[in-house]
Amino acid sequence: MGMMMAVSFERYGRLYYLDPGGAEPKVGDKVLVPTDEGPEVAECVWAPQWVSEDVDGLPVCAGPATRADIARDERNRRRRAEARPVAKRLIRAHGLPMKVVGVDYVTGESGEPVFTIYFSSPKRVDFRDLVRELSRALAARVELRQVGARDEARLQGGIGPCGRDLCCATFLKDFEPVSVRMAKEQDLPVNPMRIAGACGRLMCCLKYEHPLYAEFKATTPRRGGRVSTPEGDGVVVGHNVPAEKVVVRLNDGGRRCACDRAAVCGPRQAYEGAHGGTGDPHTDTESGSE
Repeated sequence: MGMMMAVSFERYGRLYYLDPGGAEPKVGDKVLVPTDEGPEVAECVWAPQWVSEDVDGLPVCAGPATRADIARDERNRRRRAEARPVAKRLIRAHGLPMKVVGVDYVTGESGEPVFTIYFSSPKRVDFRDLVRELSRALAARVELRQVGARDEARLQGGIGPCGRDLCCATFLKDFEPVSVRMAKEQDLPVNPMRIAGACGRLMCCLKYEHPLYAEFKATTPRRGGRVSTPEGDGVVVGHNVPAEKVVVRLNDGGRRCACDRAAVCGPRQAYEGAHGGTGDPHTDTESGSE
């Protein structure tokens, strides 16, 4: 248990969690966040509060930002905005298949200004001449970094198919592997247009509920299995995983009913135990069919 706060460097951008230390900022206050290049200004979006989780090891807030810090942050933002059109112009002049995704600007420990320009490209490009011209045009050291489709979406931000801000741009720390199998096991249509995110890759949220579906299907009779329910015997014809219900077509009249998972499995296991069965719905209920 400990104190924790959240900040964001961009409005509606990714959240970063900090140990408030001795600071007591309110929502909307500007604070200093420790980074590899030194303290940077961010906005408090979640005031310090006690949380039950173990939060040891979080970066410690460097205190409230002064007027000088805010002025420096505004200058850096202007320089980032000025660098983007310059980079686009020179990329067109060199005829390179590059798309500017994001621009970062910091002042190193030695006071040297450094631009980091993130770009996407369908192939590897030779940008050595471009870097030299960018350095002259911006009067600073320039680094170019190529990013993939997922990182491009994370840096640019946007709205997902759900209508909310992209997970990768707000709270996800790392990209975890996502497979089509996860969509199939959640009974989702295996249609790239339906299960792809703004980046064109499989949506990260396919992984969120996958463990719930895997656990449900591992402990519940499969489709076609003969089961007993409080409303009579029948055959499993579907699952409603979020509601933890099993859809059963009753033998008496063919009516369908949605029963709690426990109500379907419990009586069946008791029946198998009384008649010498294994009680395992995966092995004892596979002989039935719709």
